[in-house]
Amino acid sequence: MIAAPQTVLMLGGGGFIGRYVVARLAAAGHRVTVLTRRRASVRHLILLPTVDVIEGDPYDRGTLQRLAVPATAAINLVGTLHERGRDTFARVHVDLPRLLVEACHAAGVRRVLHVSAHGADADGPSRYLRSKGAGEVVIEQSGLDFTIFRPSVVFGREDRLLNLFARMARLLPVLAVASAQSRFQPVYVRDVAHCVAMALREDLTIGQRYDLCGPKVYTLRELVRYAAEVSGNPRPVLSLGAGASKLQAMALELLPGKLLTRDNLASMSRDNVCSGPFPPVFGWVPTALEAVAPSWLSPQAGTSEFDKFREHSGR
Repeated sequence: MIAAPQTVLMLGGGGFIGRYVVARLAAAGHRVTVLTRRRASVRHLILLPTVDVIEGDPYDRGTLQRLAVPATAAINLVGTLHERGRDTFARVHVDLPRLLVEACHAAGVRRVLHVSAHGADADGPSRYLRSKGAGEVVIEQSGLDFTIFRPSVVFGREDRLLNLFARMARLLPVLAVASAQSRFQPVYVRDVAHCVAMALREDLTIGQRYDLCGPKVYTLRELVRYAAEVSGNPRPVLSLGAGASKLQAMALELLPGKLLTRDNLASMSRDNVCSGPFPPVFGWVPTALEAVAPSWLSPQAGTSEFDKFREHSGR
């Protein structure tokens, strides 16, 4: 086990999962360099001790290699559910990990942690899952001391899962859900952050891939109904058939924000469920969704600026 504080180069530190990982690492005394395209968008991280936020292009080889020189480890949390312009699945999930691996080799950084996705498979049913699987291959064949995490859908105060369903319930009298019988095993963002931070100091995790799931399996229909009820807006949930699901995805992917695409639908054709318990190496009991989600979903769950700071700082 590596106990000494490390210097970590972080990609994706300003994202939903990233902010929690950065907070956990800072609390443990590690020095973290977060590379981001827009420094102003991650102002909350600047408040954390031992965290440096650098504005730059993560796809620039020179920038990556320069920031990797003082690092002892690198963590990649960059991912996207939807392709936008140049940021295709291949560029985000395959090319960027390859650039990071090159930078680590050039700088002599041996340790790399990579957050992928449950179900990632180079032969998977969607471009998203295939690109995630190809990215894992890049990391596995890098020759570096790697650890790969494959979380199921991740929930938390800022998630795009339960919060989306709650917003839909406030706006719509009936919730029409595509692929409603798809199965998920959501995992709490703080549990994912715990595992990433612990792996940084635990040599037993080197060369391993870990599926991360919560304690309970839900259908998509059940998750939608739960979010609606807890947010104070119970609604009838209509399960769409295969044809109607595809039509809904075709329509929604044309809208700003892309709430659902045909590629998302293809991903949901494969259950997002772990085959075993939470990895025992982390000594952790995963958090039940029902134990924490009401703290931000329920109508009585006001969130002060101080609460938000505590959430991001890991306190």
